[in-house]
Formats: sequence, structure tokens, C-alpha cells
Amino acid sequence: MVQRQLPNPRELFQLMKFKTPTMNPTDRRLERALTIWDLRDIAQRRTPKAPFDYTEGAAEDELSLARARQAFQDIEFHPSILRNVPVVDTSREVLGGPSALPFGIAPTGFTRLMQTEGEVAGAGAAGAAGIPFTLSTLGTTSIEGVRAANPSGRNWFQLYVMRDREISYELTRRAAAAGFDTLFFTVDTPVAGARLRDKRNGFSIPPQLTLGTIVNAIPRPAWWINFLTTPPLEFASLSTTGGTVGELLDAAMDPTISFDDLEIIRAMWPGKIVVKGVQNLEDAKKLAGLGVDGIVLSNHGGRQLDRAPIPFHLLPDVAREVGGDLEVHVDTGIMSGADIVASIALGARFTLIGRAYLYGLMAGGRRGVDQTIAILRTQIERTMKLLEVSTLDELGPQHVTQLARLQPIARPVQAAAELAAASKPRTVRSPRAATGKTPAAKKPATAKKPAPAAKPAPAAEPAPAAKPAPTQKAG
Repeated sequence: MVQRQLPNPRELFQLMKFKTPTMNPTDRRLERALTIWDLRDIAQRRTPKAPFDYTEGAAEDELSLARARQAFQDIEFHPSILRNVPVVDTSREVLGGPSALPFGIAPTGFTRLMQTEGEVAGAGAAGAAGIPFTLSTLGTTSIEGVRAANPSGRNWFQLYVMRDREISYELTRRAAAAGFDTLFFTVDTPVAGARLRDKRNGFSIPPQLTLGTIVNAIPRPAWWINFLTTPPLEFASLSTTGGTVGELLDAAMDPTISFDDLEIIRAMWPGKIVVKGVQNLEDAKKLAGLGVDGIVLSNHGGRQLDRAPIPFHLLPDVAREVGGDLEVHVDTGIMSGADIVASIALGARFTLIGRAYLYGLMAGGRRGVDQTIAILRTQIERTMKLLEVSTLDELGPQHVTQLARLQPIARPVQAAAELAAASKPRTVRSPRAATGKTPAAKKPATAKKPAPAAKPAPAAEPAPAAKPAPTQKAG
């Protein structure tokens, strides 16, 4: 029978230890955020609909983004056991320099519209964490301003090739002069994608006040106070702005961008150069032969071509084929440290976070970005310990299986082309006869010749049939 007694006050007080309350409301909100999705929820509550949807949204039906995120969910980890891994090393050498974690902050445009601290918060947080920060051509802080915010850290610059090439050349020179060590040559934006949320919200630069935006702003006064009481937006490349984001992009970008532009920028840039926006294996192979330092497998966060390839699905083949010649990075859809670990295991040298960083920024400015990095660091370390690997270099394909959800109905394009080329000599004769391309008088002759020829010289018939196959394949 259980014996009962009156509680001892001293023992009771030892059990009832009250947590010291956090007085700062921003810190209090951020403490409750345990995942990037938690930060997203806070960001949505604190940010007006138009700028939040600009961050959250993608092109058209937003299938590219949804599929990219689903791809990270559709994996299976394979942990080892009894490996004695009390601590893990998350550092990585990337593009000739160190990074304390296997991810950096991706380039994002119009960032101060998300939260007034913008790129200054991102660059400062990245520098404090020992990871690279990437400034977009359409960033809202100047190249020199980012350098001032992150004077001793690694700064990278993402370059769009503009219709006025001299703008791009001048930006390249400025970034080099400011000590940026890597240039991201972006190739997936010849024109702007159809970002329907922005059109439906009437999202423009500068923001246009309507009855709807005013009503939406009422429960979010802090955002408007910050926006109206801080310096106006300054773009890294555009001296004047006006119109929707899509209109600005279409006015600035140039669909005639080519490999010649890459060659020109490569000659101008003194540091490392990375091509961002690669979406197939053949282009990756071509770039490997051109001497670039790296590529980023990316569909621009799903914001350009909807139904684009999933970067995470491309990763294993691309890393296997060209990973020895250049660095392979990946972005789009990363929302957890486990996503990053899986990417490294399947061959990525490095990863980039975009929306995850902006969710933290909108949730709490610089402190929110610090929280984003802290969440991802904790998740990376925990995942590595559960897999029982002590360094990133120990991760490999044996640790991850990509589970099939979206499978092509037909064979891959390359295999289908080879199959067609190999089978064409056997099928080309009957269509010619049927269409009458061969004169009617010759039809009996071509039909009768193979039979007698086969007896005295069996090899005579296969010889002409074998020749068209390589010729067809080469064409």
C-alpha cells in the first residue's frame, strides 16, 4: 500500500523552479521558435501580406517549390551505430575559404521590404556565425554597405547580366574592389517568371497604398513604422525603380545572355566564379570544361520556370559526373538542417538558404537571422550525431536514399535518344517504301536483293545496315 505524507516545503521549492521571464517581446517570440517553420509563422503574423507573399510565393502554380520541398521530405536516412561520436565538426572549405557550417545565405532581392534591417542583418549574422553572405544585384543595400556590415567575413556577390551591360560590368568592378571573394553568375532569369501572388496583391516597388494594404497594415504597425522612418530603399544596381517586381526584372534582364557574357565576366573577375541556376547534367558538364569554380543547382527557388527540375534530384548524377572538376552547390526548398545534411551526403559541397533566412529576418530582424542559423546548426549537429559521423566528409550516398514519388513515364531523354538511334536502321526501310520516297520501279529490286545475297555472302547485308546507326546517333 502506498504511504502518503504532507509535502516537505523545502523539497517542494526544489521541484518548482520557475523560469525567469523574458521581458523583450522579440526575444520571447524567437525563443519559442524551434524550427524554420515556427519562424515562418511568426513572420507571417508580423509582415504585411504583399511583402510576405513576395518571399513565400513562387511562379505560376508554385509546383517547382512544392516539389523541391517534397523531395527533401522523401528521403530515408541510414544511421550507423556504436561509432563513438561525442562531437561533430560542421566546418567546410568552400571556394577557397572556410565556412563554419555547410550553408551560406543566398542572394535575395528587395530584402529591406521584408524587414527594414535587410541585408545588414543578414551580413552581420553571417559574419558572426562564420558563414558566407551573398548580396543580390537587386539587393536593397549597396555593395559597400554590406562590406561595412560584414568587414571581416566572407561576402559573395550575385550578378545579373543586364540589358545595359556596362551596369553589370561596373557592379563586377565594385564588388571586386570591396573585397568580395566570389561572384555568382546567374543564368536562370532571362525574363521574369509569372509570380502571380505579386500581381494579385498589386505588389510594387515602392509599395502602393490601397484600402486593402491599409487594412492589412493595421495589426502590423511595427513594420510600417520601420518602413516609413528609415532611409528609402537603395538598390545595388537600379538607380530608379517603379512598377511591379516582374516589370522591374523584365526591364533589367536580357534574354540574349550567352556563354560569351560568361567569358567576359570571367576575364573581369579576379576571384572565384560560380554559375547559379544550372538545371541539367549536360550544362553542368559543359561548364566543367570552361573552368568555372562551381555551379549551383537551382531553379531560383521555384520563382522562374514552374515545373522546373528539382535541384535535389539532379544532385547525385551531377555530383558524380562533375564533382571532381568543380564544386557543386544546391539550393531551393531547404527548410531544415536535415535537408542540408542529406544534400552533403549526396554530393553537394555546399548549400544556400533563401526563404529560411528571410523568415528569420521578418520574425525578428538581426536576432531572427541569428535564430535561423542557430536552429539549422543544432539540427545539422544532431542529425550528424544520429547518423554517427563526426565530419561532413564522412557523409556519403550510403547515408541517404531518395524515395521515389515523381517518376518519369518515359525513359530519360538521353536513354530514349540512344534507343531511337539504335533501332532506326531496322525501321527506316518500310517507311521509305510506304511513303513512295524510293521510286516504284526500285521497290521489287530492293525487296529481292537481300534474299539471294544472303546465301553467297551473309555479311554483305549487315554491313550497309550498320553504317547508318553511328551516323544517325552523331546527328
